[in-house]
Amino acid sequence: MTSTLHSAASLAARAGGTVVRGIRSVLDPAGSGPGSAAPASGWLVVTVDGEAAEVDTARLPAPLAEYGDRIEVRTSPAPGGKGTELGARLRRQPSGGAARRLGGSDPQADLRSALRKAKQLLEVGEVLAVDPTPHGERTATPGGLLVETWTRVAPKAGVR
Repeated sequence: MTSTLHSAASLAARAGGTVVRGIRSVLDPAGSGPGSAAPASGWLVVTVDGEAAEVDTARLPAPLAEYGDRIEVRTSPAPGGKGTELGARLRRQPSGGAARRLGGSDPQADLRSALRKAKQLLEVGEVLAVDPTPHGERTATPGGLLVETWTRVAPKAGVR
């Protein structure tokens, strides 16, 4: 009986920790755990397969060009000769952090998405998209709702 109680308590504690981490990631995407903190500089960087000469910061792909002078852009050779690092950051960090993110407005996430789209345009010439969900009526399930939600926000989420 005690081992059953202990197992149930352990499972509940792990589930609670998962919920807390999920809420914290929405409120503070930079996180506070080891290795998850965003750099203080605010630079977002992707590695593009190609030489630095092929990535012209004066003629950026459309997703980044739309930002105009609201962003800074830089390139540098990727470590180990594995292409070129393309970095971008907002010139002014918007105020309202968590409240803006909860309201669906996160300029940093929008820039992250634009940077990933620019990488795809530079490498393959088009922005790759997830296949649309099948047409027709479906019974809403918690799992299906979760998958659809994550598919919708994936381009802004990045890797955490």
